[in-house]
Amino acid sequence: MRLITQNVDGLHERAGALRVIRFHGSLWEVGCWEQCPDSPKRWGDLTVPFKTLPPTCSYCGGLLRPGVVWFGEGIDPGVLAQSDDATACDLFLTIGTSSLVHPAAGLIEQARRRGAFTVEINPVDTAVSDQVDLVLRGTAEAVLTAIEHRMAPN
Repeated sequence: MRLITQNVDGLHERAGALRVIRFHGSLWEVGCWEQCPDSPKRWGDLTVPFKTLPPTCSYCGGLLRPGVVWFGEGIDPGVLAQSDDATACDLFLTIGTSSLVHPAAGLIEQARRRGAFTVEINPVDTAVSDQVDLVLRGTAEAVLTAIEHRMAPN
């Protein structure tokens, strides 16, 4: 099982989720805005709050940027490859997303083309509601809790 998330807050990992693919990166990683040659591309930084604002690169003194994908930037090729691999599955759930922004929005169709049973969990209709095998209306918390209770042994 793998979890592809568009969230950048790290809460899935803090809740104990394993094999998380962070599609849009992480707020808990930073990188040098100038991409200085002495620094790694990204590194973990749990500093809250930063001592100075804006925060600076400890390697060159330039500005830091969060390790997230901003609008107009491409998704990391490694993350795309991991996400592509994750669509080769038996069951693909899409939970709490509008399914409008690509390339993430295309993952459910990719999984379906590969033979996965596709399920949308969302309180409202989305762009893929009429394309999935099963639609479960409600919040993620309510629907997933109900599924958990149905699957629990008596």
